[in-house]
Parts: sequence; C-alpha cells; structure tokens
Amino acid sequence: MSKEESLPIGGYAEKAYLEYSMYVILDRALPFIGDGLKPVQRRIIYAMSELGLKSSAKFKKSARTVGDVIGKFHPHGDGAAYEAMVLMAQEFSTRYPLIEGQGNFGSLDDPKSFAAMRYTECRLSSYSQNLLTEISQGTVDWMPNFDGTLIEPKFLPSRLPNVLMNGASGIAVGMATDIPPHNLRDVVNATTALLDSPKLSIKELMSFIPSPDFPTKAEIISTHDELEEMYTTGRGSIKLRATYEIENGEIVINSLPYQVSSSKILEQIASQIDSKKISMIEDLRDESDESNPVRIIVVPRSNRIDKTALMSHLFATTELQKNVRVNLNAIGLNGKPRVFDLKSILKEWIKFRSETVKRRLQHRLDWVNDRLHILDGLLKAYLNLDEVIKIIRTHDEPKKALMKKFKLTEIQANAILDIRLRQLAKLEEEAILLEKNELSTEAKEIEKILKSTSRLKTLIKKELKEDLDEYGDDRNSNLVEAEDAKAFDEKDLISNDPMTVVLSKRGWIRAAKGHEIDPQSLQYREGDEYLSSATARNSQNAVIIDSFGKAFTLPIHKLPSARGQGDPVSSSINSQSGSTFAGVVAGTEEDYCVLTANNGYGFIAKIEELQTKNKSGKTALNTKGAIPLGPEKLTSIEDSYIAAITEEGKMLLIEANDLPVLAKGRGNKIINIDKKKFEAKENRLIFLKTLYKGDNLKIYSGKQSYMIKSKDLENFVGSRGRKGNFLPKGYRRVDKLEVISEE
Repeated sequence: MSKEESLPIGGYAEKAYLEYSMYVILDRALPFIGDGLKPVQRRIIYAMSELGLKSSAKFKKSARTVGDVIGKFHPHGDGAAYEAMVLMAQEFSTRYPLIEGQGNFGSLDDPKSFAAMRYTECRLSSYSQNLLTEISQGTVDWMPNFDGTLIEPKFLPSRLPNVLMNGASGIAVGMATDIPPHNLRDVVNATTALLDSPKLSIKELMSFIPSPDFPTKAEIISTHDELEEMYTTGRGSIKLRATYEIENGEIVINSLPYQVSSSKILEQIASQIDSKKISMIEDLRDESDESNPVRIIVVPRSNRIDKTALMSHLFATTELQKNVRVNLNAIGLNGKPRVFDLKSILKEWIKFRSETVKRRLQHRLDWVNDRLHILDGLLKAYLNLDEVIKIIRTHDEPKKALMKKFKLTEIQANAILDIRLRQLAKLEEEAILLEKNELSTEAKEIEKILKSTSRLKTLIKKELKEDLDEYGDDRNSNLVEAEDAKAFDEKDLISNDPMTVVLSKRGWIRAAKGHEIDPQSLQYREGDEYLSSATARNSQNAVIIDSFGKAFTLPIHKLPSARGQGDPVSSSINSQSGSTFAGVVAGTEEDYCVLTANNGYGFIAKIEELQTKNKSGKTALNTKGAIPLGPEKLTSIEDSYIAAITEEGKMLLIEANDLPVLAKGRGNKIINIDKKKFEAKENRLIFLKTLYKGDNLKIYSGKQSYMIKSKDLENFVGSRGRKGNFLPKGYRRVDKLEVISEE
C-alpha cells in the first residue's frame, strides 16, 4: 500500500481540497499579471490565432473556435467557453475587446442575450495582436495540453499592461479578484514614467492614472482620497453614477454604471412609482437603440418639479449610482496569487516585459548568429563555386566531402546542400557580404541593449509609445466631484416656486407660476368663468371647499399648468353628487382662513387642519341649508378685520378675534340676517373679505367703483352679529370687492 493510500480520510480530504483550491486559483479564476488573462481567455485567443483568425482575416463561425478550444486546450463545457469568448467581444463588458464579433453578441440591456454559437461569427481584434505578435520569437514558455498531444503557451507575450487595461473578475476558493479596467493612454504614460523614475510614489502615479476607466460612460464620483486609498491598499470600491441631460423639460439618462442594464433601472423606478414612493413622475420609457445604446426618458409631472433633486433621489434608490468593488488580486511572476497596489502591479509587469523583451532579443541574436555562421559557409562556397558544384555532383556523401575540403561545420554544409544547384550558381559575393554586414550590425546593437539596462528601458518605452499611438483613445469615465445622493420625501423633491391656483365656476382647476398673475384674464371654456384663486407655493396644498361644506386637498405641484384650461377637480376627488365648488385657499402651517355660509355664520380655521388625504374629503363647514362662500385667507388674527356685505347693501366690519378658531362646525353669527328674509331669499351674505388695519376697501358696482378709505371704514366697525350699515347710495349692489393695501 502506498503512502498516499494509507492517509486518514480527514488528511486525504484536506489534501484534495487544497489541490482543488490551487487549481481553481491558478487555472480558472485569477489572471496572470503578465498578459492579464485567465487560462480560458488565453486558450481562446491562442486557438483563434492558430486558426488564422487575425483581425484582417474573414470571420468564421464561433462554433468552430469553441470546438478547437475545448477539443485541444480547455476540456470544459462549450457553453462556458463560448460565454467567455462573448465577454471578450462585448464593447460594453471589455474596455479593449480582444475579439471582434459578427452577429448577435448581446446588448448593454441584456449582456447574456447573445445568439447561439452556430449563428455568430468571430475573429481576433486588432488590439489582440499586441498579445500575439511576439509569441513565435522565443518569448514564452510552453507546456503540454491536457492530453499531451499538443503544446500551448503558459502565457502570452503582452506588449501592454493588459491586466490593468481590461481588468479581470473572478471567484476562486477563499479569494476573489476584481481588477477594474483602465485607460490605455493613462496606463502607458504611468508605465513610461515609472521606467524613467522607479521611485515614483502611488500619489505621483495617480497624476497619470487618476482613476479606472470603464467601457460605459458613467461618471466616477469617488473622492481623490478614496481612490488613493484603493490604489495604495489594492482594495476598495468605486462610485459610479449615470449621466443625464434635460431635454424639453424631460430627463434623458444617456449612460449607466458598469454592468447595469436599462431594464433593471426601468424596473427599479417603476417599482417606486407603483408603490407610490414617488408620484412626481408622469411617464417612464426606454428609447435606446443602436445609435443611442442608453436613452431612458423620465418625464416629471410638471416643470415645477426639481429635476436635480429627483435625480438625486433616483441615484440613492436605484442602480443609477453603483459601487464597484476593487480587489487587485492577480497571479504574480512567482506563480502565487497576491493583492497588488498600483505601483507594485506596474513594477511587476515591467519585470515581465523586461524579461520578455530580453528573451525576444536573445532569440533574435541567436538567429542572427546562426545566420552569420551560415553566411560564412556560403561565402566559402562562392569563392570555390566550381569545386563545390563538382563535389555535389560527383560524391556519394557530398556533406562530408564539403566539410573536409573547406573546413565547414555540419550546419554550413547542410545550408549549402539545401540550395538548388541553379541558385547556388547564382550566388553573389556582394549580396552575401551586404547581408553579413547588416546582420553583424544588428547583432552588435542587440548585444548593447542586452548589456545595458537603460537601453532596454528605452526600447520598452519606444514600443509602448508605438502601441499607444496604435491603440490609444480618450477616457470614457469622467472623474467628477458630486454631492452624496439622498433619498428624499416627496415634498423635498418639489420646488418651492410661488404659484397662483385658479378655480373656475364649473370646477376646473390649474396653477400658474408666480403671484403677479391676473386670474380673471386667463382663458376659460365656453360658458365658464373665474370663481376663486389662491396664492401659495408649489410645495403646498390647495384646499377646495364645496357647496356641502366639505374640504378637499390637492397638491399644488400636481395641478395642471395655467397655459391650458386646467382639469376638472372631480377627476381627483370623490365629491357628492350635485355639489359645486365655493372657492380655494392655500397657505403655510401658520396660516388661517375664514369659512362662512350665506346665512351669515362662520368661523376661523387653520388651513393645515382642513387638509386631508381622503379623496372623499372631510366635513369642515356645517351649512344647515345655507351655501358656503369662498374661503378667505387670514395670515394673522391680530389687528385684522372681517368685512361682511349682505344682499341688502349693508356692510359690517368685525375684529377677527371675535370669531372662534375651530376645526369644523357652524361657527358664530358674523352679520345678522333676518331668518324670514333669508328663507325667502330676500337677503343673504354675498361677500366676505379679510383686511388689516390701514387697508382700504374698493367696491365695484357695475362699471363704477368706490374707494372706502381706512379711516372711513371705522364707520362700519361693529360688534359681531349686528346688521351693519348701508353702503353709499349707488354702491349697494356689490359685484366685486378688492382690498387695497397702503404702501
């Protein structure tokens, strides 16, 4: 029995688990720092290069590539291999795609909606050539494939720090990697700077690499300190935020965070609308297409909605703002996984690149020296051409004869014999010497580079510059400073603009921006006219009193614009059949209003206490057969008066303090109206106005008007419940009252 066979079950399980863990870490999940690829990605690229699928080649079926990958190098499921290939082709998933796809390779909205491999075609991208151009130049180590019938590269000789530019993500046993993508220009400039100044700090390197750069154009809102800590420790997170524009009053979201789909965002916003967490969005639609990969339209209910605050709320409650985890974990040159910081990952790659370039130069130098050796033999053959031809034609073993006669090596002799006699006869000394001189010069230059660290660095920088010119592009992810997103209450999302609420006699309501508007000058439907108005703020509520004395509440920001003729109040409330509307009032928590009926009774109520969320309203004024008048706003009870005018042309001014403050009820008698005359419809309360000390009262009767100065109004002041005094002759049939404040 072998030693392994005699292990206890616990020890065997531990050993098997550790072996599996290392297999997952090294052969599946983590990228190699040299080429930035995981084994399956490396095998796909190599298999495609062996199939001749360069960027200039014709597209071939993806199924053929996948078949070669799993049949020759990667004995796993075809689905996993195909998905890995698709991810390398998706421009929204990979910053610098390694594969160019033709057909349905998924969409930003649904990356996994790609077609089956039998329908799609692929070839290598031009960028992938930086991984492959030097593979045949002695730059890589080779190993047997899974069944030992072929060999495959252990890594690819990447000319660029692909591990940073395309990043990587993967989950191993006990560890994971999340390397974000970066901009090629940023990375190359940082690498060049580090080659020139190896003592550069991470902070100094961040002047070249300020942040990652994702395939999508969402903004990075992480602070500089957060990014510096991430690059210093190799761990952290990046805050990404969608970008948007305002077009014709609509919010147009035109980019999303990395790996966030439009459908997910639409679902998250719609869920809040359905659950009534936000009600200021009227419409939500997706207009994304090929020319606009992301175009999500959010339509606010009105222009009075604070769009910046609304987007801040959506950033806080949806994946329009997303944290992307960062873990710079990769397999180092020693074959072990390690979490790198920004400087160490660049230094490690520079070591890799330096060794790769050395191997390439040495491989070339060996070839040049071999060629020079052959040229020496060819030169001897040229100088003795006739004799060489004779030996080849006459001797049974010409190789031995040539080696003995002209003191040639076996390699030189084979080179001569490999040339056809016709070509051998055409050998020219000048051509041989010219090639020899060129190769000798090249050999000397290579030797100089191999012996000089500075020359080697110069060559690496030169090649980096060439690739930068070939593949460099602008950043996608702008780094911006932004305030933290906050989820607000609905009221916080509403602007506080001054508004005028206008109610018509037939119950159509609307809101105009500003307090200077003349509501009676607005256009009304045929047969309709102005009834009542209230000045307020967009964030406040309007209270409407109906003919049954009920109070209804409508948020002002939800009211239609006064540019139109409004909407019927009945469409937003459940009013009693046959009811009409008396008026509208609005104000702050500290404001009051006077509620009255045409029988002369009334009281003062806090506007806040009249408000209700119930669509059926709440009882406010007990009319007892009377009809309510429009509510009159009262900002202060002190030093204020209430002017009541009856149908007989009498007016009474009482101090506001004489009326009780109630939540609901009939109130007290403001002005005395004879009960019999009221029932006979001979006398009623027709007007009521609130005014303050020093105010004047203008009375309109037909086309004429009369101003009662504040000092003259004292003649009408009396106790609550009196009949009042007659107005001047000619003005006892009152059509309109207007309070004029003295400035």
